[in-house]
Amino acid sequence: MSATKWVYAFGGGSSEGDASQRELLGGKGANLAEMAKLGLPVPPGFTITTAVCVAYYENNKAYPAELDAQIDAALKNLESVTDKAFGDPANPLLVSVRSGARASMPGMMDTVLNLGLNDETAEGLAKLSGDKRFAYDSYRRFIQMYSDVVLGLDHSIFEEILETFKEENDYSLDTELSADDWVVIVDEYKRAAADELGRDFPTDPREQLQGAIGAVFDSWMTARAIKYRELHDIPESWGTAVNVQAMVFGNMGETSATGVAFTRDPSTGRNAYYGEFLINAQGEDVVAGIRTPQCLTQEMREEMGDAQPSMQEALPDSYNELAAVFDVLERHYRDMQDIEFTVERGRLWMLQTRNGKRTAKAALKIAVDMAESGLITEEEAVMRVDPAQLDQLLHPTIADSAVRDVLATGLPASPGAAAGIVVFDSDEAELRAKKGDPVILVRIETSPEDIHGMHAAQGIVTARGGMTSHAAVVARGMGRPCVSGAGGIRIDYAAKQFTAGGRTVKDGDFITIDGSTGEVLAGAIDMIKPELSGDFGRLMEWADKARRMKVRTNAETPADVQTAKEFGAEGIGLCRTEHMFFDADRIAAVREMILAEDQMGRVAALAKILPMQRADFESIFEIMEERPCTIRLLDPPLHEFLPHTEEDVHAVAEATGLSAALLMQRAEALSESNPMLGHRGCRLGITFPEIYEMQARAIFEAQVNVEKKTGIKPVAEVMIPLVATAKELSILKAAVARIADEVASESGKAPVYLIGTMIELPRAALRADDIAEEAEFFSFGTNDLTQTTFGLSRDDAGKFMPDYIAQGIFEKDPFVTLDQSGVGDLVRIAAERGRATRPGLKLGICGEHGGDPASIHFCDSVGLDYVSCSPYRVPIARLAAAQAALKARA
Repeated sequence: MSATKWVYAFGGGSSEGDASQRELLGGKGANLAEMAKLGLPVPPGFTITTAVCVAYYENNKAYPAELDAQIDAALKNLESVTDKAFGDPANPLLVSVRSGARASMPGMMDTVLNLGLNDETAEGLAKLSGDKRFAYDSYRRFIQMYSDVVLGLDHSIFEEILETFKEENDYSLDTELSADDWVVIVDEYKRAAADELGRDFPTDPREQLQGAIGAVFDSWMTARAIKYRELHDIPESWGTAVNVQAMVFGNMGETSATGVAFTRDPSTGRNAYYGEFLINAQGEDVVAGIRTPQCLTQEMREEMGDAQPSMQEALPDSYNELAAVFDVLERHYRDMQDIEFTVERGRLWMLQTRNGKRTAKAALKIAVDMAESGLITEEEAVMRVDPAQLDQLLHPTIADSAVRDVLATGLPASPGAAAGIVVFDSDEAELRAKKGDPVILVRIETSPEDIHGMHAAQGIVTARGGMTSHAAVVARGMGRPCVSGAGGIRIDYAAKQFTAGGRTVKDGDFITIDGSTGEVLAGAIDMIKPELSGDFGRLMEWADKARRMKVRTNAETPADVQTAKEFGAEGIGLCRTEHMFFDADRIAAVREMILAEDQMGRVAALAKILPMQRADFESIFEIMEERPCTIRLLDPPLHEFLPHTEEDVHAVAEATGLSAALLMQRAEALSESNPMLGHRGCRLGITFPEIYEMQARAIFEAQVNVEKKTGIKPVAEVMIPLVATAKELSILKAAVARIADEVASESGKAPVYLIGTMIELPRAALRADDIAEEAEFFSFGTNDLTQTTFGLSRDDAGKFMPDYIAQGIFEKDPFVTLDQSGVGDLVRIAAERGRATRPGLKLGICGEHGGDPASIHFCDSVGLDYVSCSPYRVPIARLAAAQAALKARA
């Protein structure tokens, strides 16, 4: 039996892997192999597979037995290809060691550059290159990076040594230090490391390599990586690969450079090269925001008003070669690429390519532009946009008429606008956000450790860093507005304040940021609704052609109904009539009905509510025209409409003239130990039929009135909630139908309606065949179905849900994404049994899961006719439903 292959070589004219092996080689390794196969200039190297990472954690951080021998063989091959030797003082091979999971996780895991340097190889590199300054600059970078990543030393130790040396020698920039200066710094770095470690800094290149490989695997389980995976639904079981690659150097003088580039603008999607570079630098200098990078193109430089020359101007030959590579890669991968490159003494090297992270706006534009140019199909364009990303486009931006009190201006790193209170610490940002405060995280620069604070914040501001800095890349991926490199801001973490233009902004003060212009504004600024035509409209048009399921909305106010209609809702899947009962002008009548001592008193009170409910339904029907509207009859227990505290009782009594004692007595009589499972839903209709009769009359009279007024025939679907037995539905269906007949007789017009039920109890799902004898439609109320299936309270489960997810008991919160193996089974059973009885039974879902893309895919798989969700999630559901249909056809 052949041994498992743990290591794959690439470059030097051949590759053992390719882009199809992303799961095994990780995204970076697979794409390096693919680029090498395309004949592009890729420094040779080898990839240690994700399977090693999985085995490493399964075996208590022990490596597979064959790994060392395979790494040795790969190193020998690398030495042969590069004509250098690992650890050879005269002709040293230096390598980079980088992570590479199958899903891009920018900045979350560790990297080590210049590995293989020690006192002897540094001297050899100096002689070989003819540039001692470059050699010792690389050496000091290696010591600092290796100490931080592998040895666990605080990088500030080394930063302090360097800053002190620069101050003492009156240097402003690192590039001003001479070769001899770097020799001094290297000695100080080694001493500092030894002091901290209690032993010498490791000098054996093989030991260095083992340490770096272990550090990359260990970084898969750091807090920041775990948090990132949680936010982006990346399974822990995937693991990361490790890529060991021959070093190429962007810090070999003025003809050398390093950069990060995108084949299109990742913020707007514009078909123009976008990126930054630094002359005489290494890659970490660009992404870490240590030095302010220069623009890639002359056009970009002129747009940003940057005085520093672009790469197109400073290194025109290398730029032209890079532009040709851009064209090859985008056509090959058929998507916008995010590229890392190095120029070593005029020679271009490609270090990475991957499908670039982009904003929702850019994702839309790129997908539509590529489809219209014929590079991809319309259906592929629909599959290219993450439905959850659309949320970025569906919320307000700063109004054009708003007065902009500009505090500072930085780079427009991630578009959109946000207002919130200033917070300077990620832990505090998370805490304040949990309390409901809108937060803007303000940092000198962000690091991967800030991931939780960035996620909690409405927006992010950094004083340092470019358009491809950590803050910019992560913010774009999260859909958070971001202003980076706002150099006019001076942050004082100790005092919890920043100053800009002579003004001071303190912790807790409101600011607004515009990630599209790079402006930081004082106060909270007026916002406007988004524009949903153009690229958005085209993609939605293609999505609507592809999808099978309809998309409705959960709404009951005219404003929400109108918003949902504008977003493309094809009907109402849930109109919660109880929300109408709480309005200030009718709550008194509702309370009068609850306090009535007999049916006659309740009917008299309900007569006051009838015209109000009828007017509500008329407004909804007029907006929705002939689109179907599912209206749920009263669901919550009656005690919810009564005041509970003594203070509230007396206030209500005074305002309504009702007896305080009677109010308190009735509230106590109606209180239940577990009201969620108590006297609510259809049980109210059975006990107090006059409530449902009034609501049915309001619905049917509204239909008739709208038809008379507009000529439109509204379609009502009357939904009886919380049914557990067919008999409940039979009794209430007969009562509703009788009211419909009465209205038809009185008005001379027959309302168009169906009568159905909400499936939200396990028994209802299991006895769906019986219930379908009466029901003309089922609407799955997955909020309550989840509660009753798990025995969980949605309002209280948040206290322990994080522990359940962290320990793998639940993969996701079942109230956010449908539990397909339990609750989903009940939905599937109910659908099958219901349609066995009534083949044309209409099936939909109206719980919060109706707006969750993963849950929508499940709904499509079990043959539901529609999903219903909140108004702002309608476009998300339309796109997710299209993707589900396309995936089912594939």
